[in-house]
Order: sequence, then structure tokens, then C-alpha cells
Amino acid sequence: MYKKYMMLALSTAMLAACGGKPETAGGAAATTDSAAQLNVLCSVQADWCNAAAVAFEKKTGVKVAITQKGSGESLAQLNAESANPKTDVWYGGTGDPHIAAAERNLTEAYDSPANAELHPWAQEIATITGNKTHGVYMGVLGFGANSELLTKKNAKAPGCWADLSKPEYKGEVQIANPNSSGTAYVAIATLVQLMGEDKAFAYLKSLHGNVSQYTKSGTAPIKAVARGETGVSVSFLQDAVTEQQAGFKLETIVPCEGTGYEVGGISIVKGARNMDAAKKFVDWALSPEGQAVGATVKQFHTPSNTKAAVPAGAPDPTKVKLIKYDLKKYGAEVERKRLIARWSDEIGSLVKDAPATDAKPADAKAAAPAEAAKK
Repeated sequence: MYKKYMMLALSTAMLAACGGKPETAGGAAATTDSAAQLNVLCSVQADWCNAAAVAFEKKTGVKVAITQKGSGESLAQLNAESANPKTDVWYGGTGDPHIAAAERNLTEAYDSPANAELHPWAQEIATITGNKTHGVYMGVLGFGANSELLTKKNAKAPGCWADLSKPEYKGEVQIANPNSSGTAYVAIATLVQLMGEDKAFAYLKSLHGNVSQYTKSGTAPIKAVARGETGVSVSFLQDAVTEQQAGFKLETIVPCEGTGYEVGGISIVKGARNMDAAKKFVDWALSPEGQAVGATVKQFHTPSNTKAAVPAGAPDPTKVKLIKYDLKKYGAEVERKRLIARWSDEIGSLVKDAPATDAKPADAKAAAPAEAAKK
């Protein structure tokens, strides 16, 4: 009897050492809320990521490990890990890369019951992806401007897309690089829809002479504006409001021709090791409770849940001139890759050194500080 007990104990210890998991009757590894941790790739600002992890753990008891990266970098990571996924959920970031991930079969379909409570613009991305992605928030694209700095250079805040390419803004514009930033891709797709593709790229070439830096992250340009390092940024307006709330003096501008917007996504990774917890995280992130977290760390996105409170000071998308952004077309993998490749060939090739970095280029002014928060 003693030998049998010791053999059983030894077998159990060996199973534990090898990472064995309890199995269901069908032989599949069971997933429960007692999983060691939920691994979340997070593409909103770092403080929002961390606040979400704390709030979800407090509600469910599930520990959350956060890796914060921009949406372009996150898509690349999921693609690299596809044979052996280390991530359970991809939270936040512009919707276009989430759609690309769905097309590459990197994410898992999940029909969240919370989808019924979402605004139509958020439900659209679930329809496009076959429920592989759900809309978490909306953000309006525009400009941030440091009027004090511009005045010293005999310029005023721009009012239109056309203004940005004028001589008075030479060296005073920052925009992110679309190879790493979803914000920058939304800007390109917006201009293509406003102007037509060839005219949009002609405009981007004319704008290049005024660009001091193509940053790695989408939030770096507005932070540079806030700190007086550049005059104008192409940014999401909610990120400009965050800087205003932090005490920085800057203006937010919606371009007179009209502008596009992002629908931030949330997706479960294909082959997620903690599937039950991943589904609970998605449901929570789409709930009014989950969508209240951003405001606690001064983030001013428009929440996707119709029952969620809109943060005071958040840009109102119903009061600005928005284009009818074709998320299905411009979120498609083929179109996204084609437009980014064209940008790299025609504009990125004009940039010295590595364009997708926040480090100071040889021919540019001091760059914005390296950002922990990327979009």
C-alpha cells in the first residue's frame, strides 16, 4: 500500500513538473478561472492597460499579465507567435489591424452577448470579422496645435488638411509611421477616401517637407506638441484632450474638409490557452463597467456600449464632419498592406535612417520622449 501511495505521489509530481493540466472527459485540457494568468496584448495607453488589469482581477480574481505595444507591432507579434500563441487577448488599438488579424486567422470568433448593447459603428467590425473582433471605443482623427510655439514662427493653428503642406509649417509637423502605428494608417486611409488615392499620395509627398519626424507610436506627436517640441500633430483628438487635462496648452482641430475615425478593437487570440477567462475579459471590456476604466486614467475615447457613460470632455463624434469611413475596405489585409507599401516606397524612402523610430533622426529637431504608450 505504501509503495502504491509513493508511486502515485511520484507520478503526480512528475505530471506537475511537466506542466500537466487536468483534462475533461473528452481529453482536452480544461480552462478555468483559476488559470495562472490571462495574457493580454494591450494597444491603448499604458496606464489604461494597467488600470484594466487591476479592475478585471478585482472583479473576477483572474490575474492579468499586460504586454503594451502599438497596434502595428501587436499584429506582427501575433503573426510571429501563431504556431505557439503566448497571448490570450488583444485589447485596444485601431480596428484595421484587428481586421487583418482576423483575415490571417490569428483570432478566434466569439459572439459576445454584450455586442447587442453596442453602437452600430462598433457592431460593424464584429460583422466584418465574423465576431473575431468587437468594437471597444471610437476616436476621431484631427490635429493638435501648440499656438504659442506657432505664433513665434509667424504661423497660426491649421484649420484644414490643405494647410499642413504650407511653407509656414516647415519642420513643425509630426505624424506617426504607418508601418508601426495604426493612427498613421487611419490618416492615410482617411486622405485616400477624401481625395482619391493618387491625390492623397501627392499630398503626403508635399507634406513630407514639413514633417520633422515620423514617430513609431501614434501618441508621440501629440505629446511633442504638448511639450513645445513641435507645432502640429496628426493625432486622435481624445489623446489631445488627455494632454489638455494634464495641464498643457494646446488646441484640438477637426480638419475643415472632414476627417476619419478609429474603432478600437478587442480580439481573442486563436489557440488562447485561457479561453474561458479570455471570453470573460471581452465581455467585461464591452460592459459599461469595463468601459468606465479609461476615464479613471484620463482617457477620453467614446465608449462603444450605449449604456456606458461618456467621459466629460470627450470629443463628440456627432458634432464633427466625419467621412463615411469604409472600415471593411480599408481594414482588409490586402488593401492595408498595399497602401502601407506605397507609403514606404513613395514617402518612407525619403526619410533618412529608420523612419519608424522615436529616436532623433540626423536631420530633424529633438524627438518626443520615447513613449511607453503606443497606438
